[in-house]
This record gives sequence, C-alpha cells and structure tokens, in this order.
Amino acid sequence: MNSISANLNLMIKACEKASKVLIRDFGEIEKLQVSKKGPSDFVTNSDLKAEKIIIEELSKGRPDYSIISEENGVKKNKDKRNTWVIDPIDGTVNFLHGIPHFATSIALKHENEIISGLIFDPIKDEMFYAEKNNGAYLNNKRIRVSKKNNMRECLFATSGKVERKIEFSYRKSGSAALDMAYIACGRYDGYFQRNLHLWDVAAGLILVQEAGGVINRINLNDYKDLKIIASTPDINEKLMEKISNF
Repeated sequence: MNSISANLNLMIKACEKASKVLIRDFGEIEKLQVSKKGPSDFVTNSDLKAEKIIIEELSKGRPDYSIISEENGVKKNKDKRNTWVIDPIDGTVNFLHGIPHFATSIALKHENEIISGLIFDPIKDEMFYAEKNNGAYLNNKRIRVSKKNNMRECLFATSGKVERKIEFSYRKSGSAALDMAYIACGRYDGYFQRNLHLWDVAAGLILVQEAGGVINRINLNDYKDLKIIASTPDINEKLMEKISNF
C-alpha cells in the first residue's frame, strides 16, 4: 500500500469492520423482499449498526474529533476544527432492493476543507481513497479522471429529477458517493446534482480533486442542500454550459 496517514488508516479499518455487517445483512435482503413486513426496518437497522461501528472505531483513535453523520446528525466535540463526515450506506434504496450498488463513505473535514476521503463498495470489493496532495487510489492503484473532451463520447451521472431535456448521455445509479468515485477513476466524466447532504459527497470531493478533476465551489460548513457539479477539466466548461439552469 502507498504511504497513508494515521487518520486514513483509521478510516480504512473502521470501514472494513462495518462492511462485514453490511455484507452479511445484504445477503439477507433477498429473503426479506417476499415477506409481508418487507426489508425497510431491516435496512434501517443495518444503517444504524454500521454507523455505530464506524463511530466507535474512529473515536478510539481520535476521541476529540467532531462528527457529522447521516443517522445521528452533528456532534460537536472538543476538537471542532476536525470533523468526521460519515455515510454508512450511500445507496440505501439499492441496498433495500437487493441491488449490489452501494457504498460506505467516510471523510475528514479540517475547518472548511476535506483532507481525506474513503469510499468502499463492499460487494465489488472496491476501495477508493484520497488524501490532500497525495493522489487518489482504487485498491492501492493510482487513478486519474478521463481525458475525453467530446461531449458525445462522455457519460455523466446524476441522482435526482432532471427537469428538462439534456443533450448528452447520463445515468442514475442511486449512489452519489460511487458516482463521484467513478469520475475519479475515469468511468464517468462528470456528475451534477442538487439538494445533497455533505455526507453524500464529502469523500467524493477529494477523490475527484486528487484524481485531477474539478468541482464547483462549496461551503462545507453548510452540510445541507448542496449543489455539486464535478467533472474532468477537459469537459468542465461544456458541461457547465449544458446544465446552466439545472
């Protein structure tokens, strides 16, 4: 493994421990699809269990860091300059329906900047991670954004409703975190979405940036209603023009 910080190592271990619960629970989803009660409550419990494990593991190493998480919201501790940003299951609807496309996302925010990020897809065993000024990686292999500059050859991602016709190819995968990770490794060429929470995209922000991509300016102290436009530098102006009113 390339040289990583103690904080990123802590994030990886927390994520790997939580993923064991998610893999086990995901294996039970198919059985629950045909039950009267359905899998909704089960998935909520999986979310909570994974988040609890992650917070416990991170707190062992950095007990004073603050926390922002999907299930528990904002918890300000002694160290308010450093904040863990956690989404135990990004792609909950996919998880709920037994679709193997979801991820755990953990980021470290220092003041108003993301300095470390990790996105782990436990089903495909793909771990994306990045640290400030240290590059972006997929399973220990350096990754970069794509070099395409023709919009017709590009593939973009979004998560929500598209109000008007857009003249390029895009997909809705159901996981903002993986959409951002896929830009970082060249699978997608861009991503655009409104009304996101910080935990949806925090890790993805640094992944895209460290892989050579660009992102619109964001105030990371506003953790709700974020608007994200992320892409490769070669296509950014063309994408911005196409979605100027989205």
